[in-house]
Amino acid sequence: MTTTAQFVKSSRPPKFSTRIVRRCWRCGRRRGYLRDFSICRICFRELASKGALPGIRKSSW
Repeated sequence: MTTTAQFVKSSRPPKFSTRIVRRCWRCGRRRGYLRDFSICRICFRELASKGALPGIRKSSW
């Protein structure tokens, strides 16, 4: 979980475009972020397992 200060800092407009910090909307994690879904890898796996993400299913072979 992010602290309030970290969340506020990452939501401010950056001085340079490469300093953008994208965070997961569910837990606030900044590492392992998937841009297509706007969530981190851990939340992606949880939601995909529950079937909450349309068009995503677990593959097995």
